[in-house]
Amino acid sequence: MKTFYLTDAGKVRDHNEDSVIIVSNDENNYLMAIADGMGGHSAGEVASSIAIGYLGKHFKETFRNMSKVDAVNWIRDAVNEINSLIFQHEKEHPESKGMGTTLVMAVLTDKFLLFGNVGDSSGFVMKDGNLHKVTYDHTLVNLLVSAGELTKEEASVHPKKNVLMKALGASVEVDVDIFDCDMDISEILLSSDGLTGMLDREQIEKVLLGEGSVEDKVLKLVRKANNRGGTDNISVAYLVRFEEGEDK
Repeated sequence: MKTFYLTDAGKVRDHNEDSVIIVSNDENNYLMAIADGMGGHSAGEVASSIAIGYLGKHFKETFRNMSKVDAVNWIRDAVNEINSLIFQHEKEHPESKGMGTTLVMAVLTDKFLLFGNVGDSSGFVMKDGNLHKVTYDHTLVNLLVSAGELTKEEASVHPKKNVLMKALGASVEVDVDIFDCDMDISEILLSSDGLTGMLDREQIEKVLLGEGSVEDKVLKLVRKANNRGGTDNISVAYLVRFEEGEDK
């Protein structure tokens, strides 16, 4: 198992509101997560750090002997607790009112792989040399595409393409999407929309299938996103289960 993550402010924003983590526990289970914060006066940075800080500590302390059903409930409970913590922070710090964060996460054990998602950060898997997007973006334009009111091409240039329909801190109750994946995958990639807004799936896949270490590929993705404008914070978390020539 090889992992690496990186977050970068990009070329336009004056500070970085993303937070990232990859952590394992003593059962060799892995948690990967990216939170993309929003809100003025650095409040987005606070919201994303609340999410990632809680997840990492909670995973280390409580993720033990989990069945798949237990893990699904663990993800739901963790997301709801993060949402409550964000609202509590807003109550105690009125200047941070309106802050929130997206959250995408993956939990990998030797028996199952689960993704959780709220917002427009993305989760991908590599299977048989093809990169597949697992998560669904909770954006206005994605909703319109699903309803047949926009094409994917129209959505990509729509003036409201970044309008979110879901985020942590946006409402008292939050419904996290949970995806159950086949275990026959070689790699997991999470990214904030700062990457997927600059590179399409095929461009990301080409980098991951190319030469270089796990670290090299993450650095290359961030560099390419910046070279194409870097209009948002860019975060990538990458896990390789099986390298070329390694037994599964």
